[in-house]
Amino acid sequence: MQQGTRAGRLGVAVVAMLAGLAVAGEAHHSFAMYDMARTETLTGRLARFVPGANHAQIYFELVDAKGETVRGDDGQPVVWGVEMGPAAQVARQGITVKAFPRGTIMTVTLHPLRDGNAFGSLDGAIIKCGMEWPAGGCTAETGEVIAGRNN
Repeated sequence: MQQGTRAGRLGVAVVAMLAGLAVAGEAHHSFAMYDMARTETLTGRLARFVPGANHAQIYFELVDAKGETVRGDDGQPVVWGVEMGPAAQVARQGITVKAFPRGTIMTVTLHPLRDGNAFGSLDGAIIKCGMEWPAGGCTAETGEVIAGRNN
């Protein structure tokens, strides 16, 4: 009888530990670093797509209303990044390395970092406008709206 009790306690401990790991996996970080009260809509040309198990990321060179590269005070292109959901999830939504080659024009809406750095968390969809600047800019009317909500 005592052995059954020991096994029962061990079983409860293992279940509790596994439940704790599952919760930790789901909450691997908070969104506290992002200003969730603000959104910015930005258009750019894809510089790099980074598929990640926890979060895929897209880095893009900001463009102006004419499709020209925006440059910083140092003369270099202004690069923004956006964090999305896991690579497997965004791939099911059509966001893959193959579907988004370098130079793809896109528009994203994001929650920017609170510290002012050029990075944010995706809020909503990505608009993909191909490789050529569309008349009227990269909008839902001129491009393909692809699901990609981060949360």
